[in-house]
Order: sequence, then C-alpha cells, then structure tokens
Amino acid sequence: MKEFAASIKEIYKSERSLFWMTVVISVIATALFVYALLNLAPGSPVVKIGYGDIGRYQGGAWSSMTNSGGYHDGAWWQMLAFPLLAVIYGFLHNAIIAKLYRKKGSGAAKAFAVVTILLGLATFVVLFRLLSER
Repeated sequence: MKEFAASIKEIYKSERSLFWMTVVISVIATALFVYALLNLAPGSPVVKIGYGDIGRYQGGAWSSMTNSGGYHDGAWWQMLAFPLLAVIYGFLHNAIIAKLYRKKGSGAAKAFAVVTILLGLATFVVLFRLLSER
C-alpha cells in the first residue's frame, strides 16, 4: 500500500494528465458502483442479465426462433457483476496503472488508463440498456 501511495504521489508530481485519468477512472467506478447497487432490484423474480445476437444452447436446439438471441433473463443476483466490475475498475485498474508507470513508463500507463475509461463507459452503456428492458 505504501508503494501504491508513493507511485500516486510521483504520478501527481510528474504526470498530471495520468493523475487526472486515474481520478476520472475512480469517479466512473464510483458512479457505476452506486448506480448498479441502486438498480439491483432484489425483489424482482426475473431481470434482464444479458444480450446476445446468437441464440443460446438450451437442451438440443442451437438455432430456432425461440432460441434466437436477444435479451436473456436471469436472477437479480447475477447483476452483481456490475458492482464487481466497478470495484475492479476503481481499485485494481488504478493499482495496475501505478505499477505500469513504475515498470514501463507513462506511455503504457496512459494507454491502459484510456482503455479502462472506455471499458467503464461501455459498462455503463450495457447496464443502461439492460435496465431499460425491465
């Protein structure tokens, strides 16, 4: 933990743009975590948990009209994947950015930060679409 704090201080002093990227990642992760927890709906017996254009295998028929993709139903606890992703984006990815900065330099750390920001925004889009199909 001390190494992480030292890395963040060093990033703050020498690479302000990377520091602000880590702040943006933390804000996106916090917003995703709160939004996902507020929309868990544990009282609902069935929620939309995913979307696929290709049908799912359900006991013998790969391609039929009843098995042709679309939104998939599931239990509310399966939506806990979104708060878990938020924790991973917020803590683990910032730790990886600090480690990359120490080992590979600011270029690799910035690239990873941009990818993390895009993943966080894409996760929001997926969650919004799933919640709009209730």
